[in-house]
Amino acid sequence: MIFTQKLECAWSSSGSLLTVGLDPDTKRFPAELQGRPDAIFEFCRSIVDVTAPYACAVKPQIAYFSAHRAEDQLEELCAYILAHHPDLPVILDAKRGDIGSTAEQYAREAFERYQADAVTVNPYMGFDSLQPYLEWKSKGVIVLCRTSNAGGSDLQFLEDAEGTPLYLKVASLVAERWNTNGQCGLVVGATFPDEIAKVRARVGSMPLLIPGIGAQGGDISATVRAGRDAGGNGMMINSSRAILYAGSGDDWREAAALAARATRDAINAERGG
Repeated sequence: MIFTQKLECAWSSSGSLLTVGLDPDTKRFPAELQGRPDAIFEFCRSIVDVTAPYACAVKPQIAYFSAHRAEDQLEELCAYILAHHPDLPVILDAKRGDIGSTAEQYAREAFERYQADAVTVNPYMGFDSLQPYLEWKSKGVIVLCRTSNAGGSDLQFLEDAEGTPLYLKVASLVAERWNTNGQCGLVVGATFPDEIAKVRARVGSMPLLIPGIGAQGGDISATVRAGRDAGGNGMMINSSRAILYAGSGDDWREAAALAARATRDAINAERGG
């Protein structure tokens, strides 16, 4: 199944726009996992199992694995999700951006080794840095557009001669020229709902990956109003730390599940408004 079909099925079957970000910080793990060589896998596996009923996707951040030499645990995790939660899209948050044979290897890493349904990429080097990912015609390519960090404005707000800011130029390029397989999406941060609305107006129903709610303080109501498509979907609204570390005691799994359900419900409360 191609990425956009899998995502649409997940929106429908889960009734959710929530994406659970997997950013495993070993210093914040519960006591039962401290010192275990497979702690990262076990933590993320448990989080996926308890939050899957409330999510439309999961998003492992590759740096949290590679910094601990735990790429094998990420590989095992992705295989586990495919086997036990096959309807749940996996978005590899890698933010890769390179050209030629190097980009080809990054694409193989994402789609062969980790079997991800989609990967985040950086468009700074232009179309030929995205093209190797687009050779995987069934896979999603989610392009950084208007990121949730404050420093993103340093470049993303630069304007061309017509007064169009760079982030809207990127949105137009992806929607009109780069989306050759119909499997592209854009990253637009919840911390900037006005920009989400402008991007949505530019790209129609293209999926938007929206980080920045929860620990980063993005407003759920403003995000949903700005980013929903005509059908009330169109978004993968990511929350990571607020769900992963909702509890630190023996009830950490239950706390994560409750946080995911509450976030899903808060998002859904705004979808029809």
